[in-house]
Amino acid sequence: MQNIKTSLLIIILTILSSSAFSEKNLKIYPAPEGAIINHDFNIKVREVNGKWQEIPCYLIKVDEVRGSKHQVENASMSYFDFSGDVEVMVTFNNQPVDSARIRPLSYHIQHQIKGQSVYFKLNQPANLSVEVNGDIFHNLHLFANPMLEEVPSKKDPDVIWFGPGIHEFDEGKFIVPSNKTVYVDGSAILRGQLLIHDAHDVKIIGRGMVEYSVKMGVHISNSKNVLVEGIFCTQCATGGSEHVTIRNVKSISYYGWGDGMNVFASNDVLYDRVFCRNSDDCTTVYATRKGFTGGCNNITMQNSTLWADVAHPIMIGIHGNSENPDTIQNLKYINIDILDHKEMQIDYQGCLTINAGDNNLIKDVLFEDIRIENFREGQLVNLRIFYNTKYCTAPGMGIENITFRNVEYNGDNANLSIIAGYNEERKVKNIIFENLRINGVCIHDKMEGKPAWYKTSDMAHFFVGEHVEGIEFRK
Repeated sequence: MQNIKTSLLIIILTILSSSAFSEKNLKIYPAPEGAIINHDFNIKVREVNGKWQEIPCYLIKVDEVRGSKHQVENASMSYFDFSGDVEVMVTFNNQPVDSARIRPLSYHIQHQIKGQSVYFKLNQPANLSVEVNGDIFHNLHLFANPMLEEVPSKKDPDVIWFGPGIHEFDEGKFIVPSNKTVYVDGSAILRGQLLIHDAHDVKIIGRGMVEYSVKMGVHISNSKNVLVEGIFCTQCATGGSEHVTIRNVKSISYYGWGDGMNVFASNDVLYDRVFCRNSDDCTTVYATRKGFTGGCNNITMQNSTLWADVAHPIMIGIHGNSENPDTIQNLKYINIDILDHKEMQIDYQGCLTINAGDNNLIKDVLFEDIRIENFREGQLVNLRIFYNTKYCTAPGMGIENITFRNVEYNGDNANLSIIAGYNEERKVKNIIFENLRINGVCIHDKMEGKPAWYKTSDMAHFFVGEHVEGIEFRK
């Protein structure tokens, strides 16, 4: 009898130990009462061979362009935290599953379809799109976050705590003071903006969301030493600020001019592991604009995923101060997946776009390790000095020292890319394409099969116009 009791005790302790281990390595957040749920999908996660746990599926909205018209569509969003390995089951409730894909495709996530469910495994955090039967407008945005390293204490007087539940703000906004940490629990929904204005040493961290109905969910203005990490919102803009880090933030918008992550007249801004699906430009860097004055220096986006339902995934340079010219310099875009680009207007096409206006000088920009999937409509590259009278009061001053390294495009929908200066005083110069690959072919000046009378840019389907000098295609 004693041996039986001992064995039972060992079994109980083993179960308890396993449960504690599971809580440590996989965390889900129940939906608060009143949350807006989408029932298109049921999502479950578990540690390998563990117990399935269901996670909420929230309603979000995205923008589909049909012809020249915009149509708002209902999509889904779910999230959880984990470390180690997990298994995911996504069940589509509306019809049989004939096909599925999980993007970014560069992640090479293998899956199995069983009935109306898609099964796959993850061994590292990822921001994903799970698409069933080729539908990209009613898909599941699945954000598999790393575990939170440290949750601030609710009792700390310098912590503003938004716990589980729905939080509504007076006048639709919450102004974050200096020297404060705002914690947004994974089961918290904010129905109002988070504003960091004229503040310093501010953190907004957590796993919760600013609800999709709130335009400009996070706005950083004339502030310094700011961290925003882990939350979901529509837009996140930074103006007149310095030393700003936006990490693992997810931005999805559906309304007109719904840019994702803007920078205006700011310095030392880092975007790391962000996900942007937007109804206008995913990410922009502008100089003087919207009351913020000056140029931009040292802006980096890395390890991120961009999806432009309208306009550009990356847009640099239209806006500035033509009377007191600005410089935009030292920009880096590294390890980026671009999932889509859809724009009918020729003037606003380009996955990787630098358009210099308002006497701006734009220089020292690096695009490195960029993977571009088969977007719907647009251009691969657009580098132009131009005078867009709708938005500018003068043409740009110049575009200089731009490097494209390890840029890869696989698809057949790219229109003719454009590289063009303005006049002899306003040139595009010193442009290097190093290891540019289009559908597996490396485009370089000494490539085999290129007729001697062709420009290398012809092989890339790029138009290089006048007032462009120092362009090279290297292997």
